[in-house]
Amino acid sequence: MAEPSQKGEQSFRGIPVSAGVCRGRILVIGRSRSSIGKRELTESELQDEISRLERSLVQTRHQLLEVQRRVSEGMGAAEGSIFDAHLLVLEDRTLLDEVIRVIQTQKVNAEYAFHSVAERYATTLAAIEDDYLRERATDMRDVTTRVLNNLLGLEDEVDLRHLKEPCIVISHDLTPSSTAQLDKRNVLGFGTDVGSKTSHTAIMARSLRIPAIVGLKDASSRLETGQYALLDGFNGIILVNPTDQTLFEYGQLLKKQVTLEEKLRDIQFKPAVTLDGHRVFLSANIESPNDAPAVQDAGAEGVGLFRTEYLYINRELPPSEEQQYQAYSEAARALKPLPVVIRTLDLGGDKFLTHLPLPREMNPFLGWRAIRFCLQEQDIFRDQLRAILRASAEGNVKMMYPMISGLDELNQANALVEQCKGELRAEKIPFDEQMEIGAMIETPSAVIVAESLAKRLRFFSIGTNDLIQYSLAVDRMNEKIAHLYEPTHPAIVRLIKATVDAGHLHKIWVSVCGEMASDPIFAPLLLGLGVDELSAAPPLVAPVKFLIRRLKLTEAKALAEFALNCESAGEILARCQELARQVAPSLFETK
Repeated sequence: MAEPSQKGEQSFRGIPVSAGVCRGRILVIGRSRSSIGKRELTESELQDEISRLERSLVQTRHQLLEVQRRVSEGMGAAEGSIFDAHLLVLEDRTLLDEVIRVIQTQKVNAEYAFHSVAERYATTLAAIEDDYLRERATDMRDVTTRVLNNLLGLEDEVDLRHLKEPCIVISHDLTPSSTAQLDKRNVLGFGTDVGSKTSHTAIMARSLRIPAIVGLKDASSRLETGQYALLDGFNGIILVNPTDQTLFEYGQLLKKQVTLEEKLRDIQFKPAVTLDGHRVFLSANIESPNDAPAVQDAGAEGVGLFRTEYLYINRELPPSEEQQYQAYSEAARALKPLPVVIRTLDLGGDKFLTHLPLPREMNPFLGWRAIRFCLQEQDIFRDQLRAILRASAEGNVKMMYPMISGLDELNQANALVEQCKGELRAEKIPFDEQMEIGAMIETPSAVIVAESLAKRLRFFSIGTNDLIQYSLAVDRMNEKIAHLYEPTHPAIVRLIKATVDAGHLHKIWVSVCGEMASDPIFAPLLLGLGVDELSAAPPLVAPVKFLIRRLKLTEAKALAEFALNCESAGEILARCQELARQVAPSLFETK
C-alpha cells in the first residue's frame, strides 16, 4: 500500500453497527466503475444476445447459490437467507422481460439493456420512504453488478477473499455478497458512506464480528489508500493519523475488553442466578442443527427459539417430513437433555418461499404469514407438525406457534396437532405424548386474550420485535420513524407485564426471545416484570448472564415498578441504562 500523507488527526463520524476497535492501513475500494457502453445490433444478432444474457443469469445464480452456501455454513442460515432476495431478482420475470424487450426493440447489447432497466428499478425503490424496499434497491444493485461483470467477463475490482495484508476497508457501499466474502484474517474492520443499523451489510458485519461503521457520508472520497487509521465500532468514529494520546486511550479500552472477555469465559458454564438467589433460565436462538455447538459453547441452558424457515427457503420443493424430522431430531440429540423449543414455520413478512407463487402484498408484515399461512397451507403444516412430533421422541423437544392473534387460530392449530398425533399412533410411530406446546405473543390482540390462550398452552414466548412493531405501528426498518421504535415505551412495558401475569395466573412459564432478551440493558427490566426465561443470540448469552449474576432481584423489581408507573419511554430507558451500568460497568465501557 502507498505511504499515508502526514496530516494531523482527522475524525469521520458515522453510525456504529458492529462493536470493536481496530487500527491499520486503509484500503479504499469501489471508486472506479467502468461505464456501460451502448452497442447497436443487427436483427440477426438479437437472439444470440438474448442467449448471452440468459447464460450470464444462470452463471450469476450459480455464484449466488455458492455464496449463500458458504455463508450458511460459516455464519448460519439467517445470514444465508439474506441472499434469497438476490435470487428473487434473477427470477423476476417483469424485470427480465423488460430487459429482453429493450434488447429487441432498441437493438442494443445485453449489458446496456440490463443496466438501464435494473438501474431504473433500483432508483425507484431507493426513492421510496420505506427502509425495507430501499434495502431491495441495494440487493438489486448487488445482483446487477454480478450480471454485468459476467456479461463483460470482469473480475471484482479487489478480491476481498484473498487480501495480502491486514487493512481497514473503506467504500461508498459494500454489498452483502462482498461483505460475506471478507477475509477475516486481513479485513480488520470496514466503513461505508451509506447504510443503516438494519442493513444486510450491518447484519453480516455483526455475524462476522468485524468492527464496522456505516453512514460515513463522503468518507470514501476523502480518505486515501495507505493512510493509517483507527476504527471505533463502539462509537462510530474513524480517526485518521491518530495521535499517541488517542492510541494510548484506545489501548486502555482494548485491555478492558480483553479483561471482560476473560470474565465472560469465567462465568460461561455457571447458572444465571441473581445475587439474592433468583434463578433465570437463559437459552439461545438458533437457525439450524449446525448451531448446536454454539449453544453449548455459549453456556446456554437450551434453545428458546429454533427458527425453521431455513429448511424451506431457496428450494424447488418444500422439505419432506423426513428431511425435517432428521434436522429437528439432530438438534435435539446434540443438545439432550437441554430443551429445544421449535417454532413452526414463520414465512411471510421478510421471508419468502421460492417454490410457491406467493401474492405480492402492500404490507407483508400484516399479511399472509406465519400461522395464517400454515392454517391455509395445511399439507405443508401437517408435514412439519408430524416431523416435530416424531422428533419429540428424543424427550427434550417443545413446540410453539408464531404470530397467534386469537383463540380461533390456536384452536385450529391444536386440532391439527391432535390429528397428527392420531395418525402417528395408528402408524405406531413414537412421539412424546406430553410434548409442551406454546405460542409466540407478538400482537396486542394476543396480549388482550392471553388468559384464554394460557388455558390451552404450556408456555408463552414474547417476540418483542414484532410486539413493539405492531403495538406502536412503527416499521423499525424505516429510518424516518425508527426513533419511534421504543422497547421501553410504557405501552410495551405494560403489555409484557400483562402477558406474564396471564401466564403465571394459569401456571405456565413465560419467555422472551426477541432482541430485548439479547440486550443486557433490558435484562433487569424483564426480570423485574416476572419473565422466567430469556433467549438470546448465542454470542450474547454470556453478557446477559454476566449482568444477571451481578444483579439483585429486588433491584430489578424496583426498576419494573418504576417503569409501570412512568409515562416516559426515555425516562424508563435512562433508568434501565443506569441500573445496568451500575451493576456491570465493564459491559458498557467504550472509551
